[in-house]
Amino acid sequence: MLRSLKGLSDFSIGATDEEIGKVHSFLFDSKTWVIRYLVADTGRWLPGRKVLIAVSALGQPNWEGRVFPVSLTKEQVKKAPGIDTDKPVSRQREIELHQYYSWAPYWAGYGVPLGGTPVSPPVDPEEAKEAAKGDPSLRSTREVKGYYIHAADGQIGHVEDFIAGDEDWVIRYLVVDTRNWLPGRSVLVSPQWVRQVSWDRQEVVVDAAKETVKNCPTYNPSAPVNREYEIQLYDYYGRPKYWV
Repeated sequence: MLRSLKGLSDFSIGATDEEIGKVHSFLFDSKTWVIRYLVADTGRWLPGRKVLIAVSALGQPNWEGRVFPVSLTKEQVKKAPGIDTDKPVSRQREIELHQYYSWAPYWAGYGVPLGGTPVSPPVDPEEAKEAAKGDPSLRSTREVKGYYIHAADGQIGHVEDFIAGDEDWVIRYLVVDTRNWLPGRSVLVSPQWVRQVSWDRQEVVVDAAKETVKNCPTYNPSAPVNREYEIQLYDYYGRPKYWV
């Protein structure tokens, strides 16, 4: 099912034995728009520390109780390698994290097939140098929220939210707040329709004209995004459907 990531904000994170914090944000691969980690704010339990939890460790959120279960213990999280989430996460730090939790790596490289067994950090000096760099592909939803959205012929608004599948954790839509252009209205834009993202200028350029976006099917933030609405949206834009 498609869910609003903003709707998950401040959900309690329930480890197998006790609560460990709140949902802070998500890290996604900007090349594929696949969410890789939940960022947990541990609050007063581990002051000043945020931890990464791979999507493979996430359970199905309890929407009524506002709890996000994870298949980790409180002690595991406490002893996990520290990662500064305010800086780009290096592949070497990811490797250490995946080793510690025995998570299969989502990346391919260093001779490891996608979904293979966690490996030690590379020993080759050049590979080690590359692994220590921040991964520019990992972006925070908190960072991208507020980015300006441009159509082919002008600005249409800014990123307000993200809509993602709660099983595959792929971001399917950016929610665009058009208040300065179309007061009281938000629209959905698929990452597949994004022509360019300028991380330096904090801008997203969509391959569509303003008039086209203006007349697109109305998005209701208070209602779930269902397949019927998606069909209307994709048919309107004349784009290939991701589920076909």
